Amino acid sequence: MSPRAVAAQESGFKRQTAANFSRVVIENVAPEIEEGAFPVKRVPGEAVRVEADIFADGHDELSAALLYRPRSEPKWIEVPMRPLGNDRWRAEFAVTGREDYLYTLKAWVDPLRTWLRDLKKRIEAAQDVAADLRIGATLIEAASKRAPAQDARRLRAWAAEISGEGEIKNRAQIALDADLGELAARFPSKRGCVSYGRVLEARVDREKARFSSWYELFPRSWNAGPGRHGNLRDVIDRLPYIAHMGFDVLYLPPIHPIGRTRRKGKNNSLDCKPEDPGSPWAIGSAEGGHCSIHPQLGTLEDFQTLFRKAQEQGLELALDIALQCSPDHPYLKEHPEWFRRRPDGTFQCAENPPKKYEDITPFNFECEKRMELWQEMKNIFLYWAAQGIRIFRVDNPHTKPLRFWEWLIAEVRREHPDSIFLSEAFTRPKVMYRLAKAGFNQSYNYFPWRNNKKELTDYFTELTQTPIREFFRPNLWTNTPDILTEYLQYGGRPAFMIRVVLAGTLGASYGIYGPAFELCEGRAKGPGQEEYLDSEKYELRRWDFESPHSLKDLIARLNRVRRGNPALQSDWSLRFHRVDNDQLLCYSKRSGDNVILAVVNLDPRHQQSGWIDLSPEEFGLDGQQPYQMHDLLTDARYLWRGPRNYVELSPEVCPAHIFRLRRRVRSEHDFDYFL
Repeated sequence: MSPRAVAAQESGFKRQTAANFSRVVIENVAPEIEEGAFPVKRVPGEAVRVEADIFADGHDELSAALLYRPRSEPKWIEVPMRPLGNDRWRAEFAVTGREDYLYTLKAWVDPLRTWLRDLKKRIEAAQDVAADLRIGATLIEAASKRAPAQDARRLRAWAAEISGEGEIKNRAQIALDADLGELAARFPSKRGCVSYGRVLEARVDREKARFSSWYELFPRSWNAGPGRHGNLRDVIDRLPYIAHMGFDVLYLPPIHPIGRTRRKGKNNSLDCKPEDPGSPWAIGSAEGGHCSIHPQLGTLEDFQTLFRKAQEQGLELALDIALQCSPDHPYLKEHPEWFRRRPDGTFQCAENPPKKYEDITPFNFECEKRMELWQEMKNIFLYWAAQGIRIFRVDNPHTKPLRFWEWLIAEVRREHPDSIFLSEAFTRPKVMYRLAKAGFNQSYNYFPWRNNKKELTDYFTELTQTPIREFFRPNLWTNTPDILTEYLQYGGRPAFMIRVVLAGTLGASYGIYGPAFELCEGRAKGPGQEEYLDSEKYELRRWDFESPHSLKDLIARLNRVRRGNPALQSDWSLRFHRVDNDQLLCYSKRSGDNVILAVVNLDPRHQQSGWIDLSPEEFGLDGQQPYQMHDLLTDARYLWRGPRNYVELSPEVCPAHIFRLRRRVRSEHDFDYFL
């Protein structure tokens, strides 16, 4: 059910009319995505911190409450909100299970709180408060009627004391009893209470939607000998290699039969040789379509074996779903109405002028039979879900209707709520964000092209410290089969080290396309191009997994650091710190007592040094005492003092520090050590 439908069904939360008049206004609620049209995103253990502007006319005191519940529970749980100043209020609740949550707000003018505030002022001004005490007694007596028996007795006794015959001074002091005031506040009069006009939703995903490490490979290149087409069983043999590097998601590009009509040759050439395997994204042939496996890759049984063996290595299998066809796909014969035609009657190929993709025929998602088409697309996802797949990397979702994705993801989640969808949409920001709102759990982003200090600082501040973070979870990819950035082309091995450390520490989720990445493959097809020379998209490749230049051990250390430090498993605590050298980037993440400080040399060619400004007190350290900085990449340890400390990084040796801050403590035997 969409949040719009939820709001319509929650009859207890309506906008004000003349019949339910209230003086209170609730507005500017956060988090709220497009007036409740889309949910915010959380995983179990995270909090939903809700704020709102809540005010009324005049000077009366207000009370407000956050109401929340798991979707399946009928009863609302109420949490008092606290004022932050300037009519802003806040409360929060924790997401404890995998079920989606609903939340809303209510507020009311609070006569008891108003009376207590004014009574205190009158007492301080030495005014006669006899009448005020009688008014208060009446309010407390009313509160007692809303309270259970034991609390009601205490409240009635309190009311009797302040309205009795004793001295006014003594009765006034009794009236200000904080404990009794707190008790009475638990049973407020909610006459004129206003409820927020919307019921909002927090969508709860499993933890891997927030924290994951992805490895992409082409099975056909993971072969045992030259010239042989690799298969899924070859990948099984190499699973320990991937597991050693510490990844938890193994992502495969399309594994379906590849069309032969207008098949692309090496380096995306139109001249295709008989031995050229074609692009895996040209899906479909006489052997089958999206629910079939390329015969040279193996059988469904091989796939199931790979799935099971990957799980044993701590790897979850993710599949690429590309909703497009080769000219040979069975859909073109069975459902020609699902495709566009040119004036000459031929099917239209995919285009992004001036580029043409002659080996791909796109679906027409606006055709007259579109609901039949949409249902069939859903069936593709459900077929692979039936094989155990719960992570889908979706190719070019921005070229399909946004409403289609909103519908499809909701449909798949209804049957498989643990599904994770990764949006591969390198497009305009608003379109990327709308796809995330529509239901994609993670999203590709502009990280590959953010290289200098200002670019990285500005971009990641936007992603982690603005309302975007409520619905957009970035998955940082160092490279993809389509993207070999200029930075990697010309920076050599240090550039690859720099980018993987940035990806793994700036982002809770990141990925690499390997083995091109760990083997530092930096050859571009031509100047000014981001396409790989001899791209694996169009030919079989052989990789030297044992190359001495491989970054596999560095990547393994990085992933161990990520798994061992909760601070690196989420994004919102990211903060940047000043360094007096624009080639050095310094930032921290924190989760409770776990504090990580990363310092990265952004220059792949030269050693860089500088002074970091860091307030020890910000991290709970005594600024007058030394504190230990433990580099988790090299295991080196440094003693820092005060707010300003020196760093020096050589890109050829190790271009980054990943420090864990360890505070100095003294044992009962007066020995110093660090935690």
